[in-house]
Amino acid sequence: MQEPYTRVYGSLYFYNMADKGPIGVFDSGYGGLTVLKEMVAKLPLYDYLYMGDNARAPYGSRSFETVYHYTLECIQWFFKQGCTLVILACNTASAKALRTIQQNDLEKLAPGKRVLGVIRPTTERIGEFTKTGNIGILGTKGTVQSKSYLLEIEKFYPLLNVYQEACPMWVPLIENNLDNSAGADYFIKQNLDCLLSYSKTIDTILLACTHYPLIANKIREFIPGHITLVSQGGIVAESLSEYLQGHPEIESYCSKNGTVEFVTTDSSEDFDNNGGRFYNSPLRSTHIDL
Repeated sequence: MQEPYTRVYGSLYFYNMADKGPIGVFDSGYGGLTVLKEMVAKLPLYDYLYMGDNARAPYGSRSFETVYHYTLECIQWFFKQGCTLVILACNTASAKALRTIQQNDLEKLAPGKRVLGVIRPTTERIGEFTKTGNIGILGTKGTVQSKSYLLEIEKFYPLLNVYQEACPMWVPLIENNLDNSAGADYFIKQNLDCLLSYSKTIDTILLACTHYPLIANKIREFIPGHITLVSQGGIVAESLSEYLQGHPEIESYCSKNGTVEFVTTDSSEDFDNNGGRFYNSPLRSTHIDL
């Protein structure tokens, strides 16, 4: 088998187009599993390799520079495994790191490989869901502060009014299985009331964090019935399908054995115990060191 990379100058690698490999799917932890689940359902013939950087999670409160370095390190790991295409199934990584990696790093490291995120596919479609032209965005502090959704939506739907609300407590509550507690109700309602106070005509709310589909039913308890709640998984899966059809030069390097593998930078036992909630199916992971 051709070596997927060659070492040069310390820790820098140049990655070659090697034999076929899986589609890499990355998240700082568990949330990307909600996206992977939809990818596998939409495109079951492909092989997938999922990595959760749980040892350094959460990314949402970290600086742009830190998220960038962590994300780039993980992408380099995927390239070493022979992945030609890597999906950042993490809104924070997509917001804080993707553009720099695409514009500055890929050409140096792996000109034939691709890294895609979850923000652009979502913003290309979000205008289809609203009738009033007023949408709300719920996300982590990092995603909201990056203003990535505001900038991307402006490109595709310049007439939309977009309102954002950061929900810093939601991910910890979900990951600690406290999302059905009275405390979770308090924070969820508080953030939703704040978002809806920005405009009485918001009719669409985007869950701009891949953890949030786990509390979609809870969110619906605190919003008017006419508001459409949009999750990203199905949108990203459809976008991946279209991308592979339109880019045969990338698709031809994606292996097709119908396998799904999971790795984590933290405890594999913890990942298996918690990840099943997000993937909606039992899973077995392997621990890796970066």
